[in-house]
Amino acid sequence: MPLQVVTIPCLSDNFAFLAHDPDSGATAVVDVPEAAPILAALRDRRWQATDVFLTHHHDDHVQGLEALQAGLGRRAAVTGAAADAHRLPALDHAVRPGDAVRIGTQSGEVIDVSGHTVGHVAYHFPGGPAVFTGDSLMALGCGRLFEGDAPMMWASLQRLAALPGSTRVLSGHDYLGGNLAFARSVDPDNAAAADRVARARTEGPEAVHVTLTEEIATNPFLRPGELAGALGLAGQPDGAVFAELRRRKDVF
Repeated sequence: MPLQVVTIPCLSDNFAFLAHDPDSGATAVVDVPEAAPILAALRDRRWQATDVFLTHHHDDHVQGLEALQAGLGRRAAVTGAAADAHRLPALDHAVRPGDAVRIGTQSGEVIDVSGHTVGHVAYHFPGGPAVFTGDSLMALGCGRLFEGDAPMMWASLQRLAALPGSTRVLSGHDYLGGNLAFARSVDPDNAAAADRVARARTEGPEAVHVTLTEEIATNPFLRPGELAGALGLAGQPDGAVFAELRRRKDVF
């Protein structure tokens, strides 16, 4: 059976996720901004968290882990990037890009998505089909470059864009409204992007996250080649256009 994914709003604009394998009963928590909403979601579904997957070290993605473990009654195994292990909570499984991960019977793969931070990883589960992207690829946007640079982030986005189009992109924040405003400023004729926001307003947090096919069609950071002319960068490499898009978003 497919992986069941539940989106959990946390803090002011974060998302955590439950990823449940119905065949085995295993359930993973992806990122832990705060414990209480995650514990409530587990209780409501009578699921037991067996695993925790961390995408990167920022506090708003890991700070609830200690309280979550205490509330579970038994320890869930924690997986995170080996490259980030020195600044993540204690890991049971330190993984590298290309490594396999599992949630019960569901197999996944670790993807390097450095840029927002160095050592940031995403988790792709074809049986979802879903990819948990943290603060790399986001709904109608991408993460700010705190540690990496534009070429690094562009390479990360290309790796994600190469996944099957049916893959649901599950990111770590609800920045949809602000990202739409920027998208309109560089791609004003893209009606599909506005439709996304309208659906999210009526359907709730689950609707923020769409398939990769829809993300590519609406997210300007995945379409620099199509926007180069409007930005005055006709003929420039996609990576250079992406860098300009990211620069403009930083000051938007």
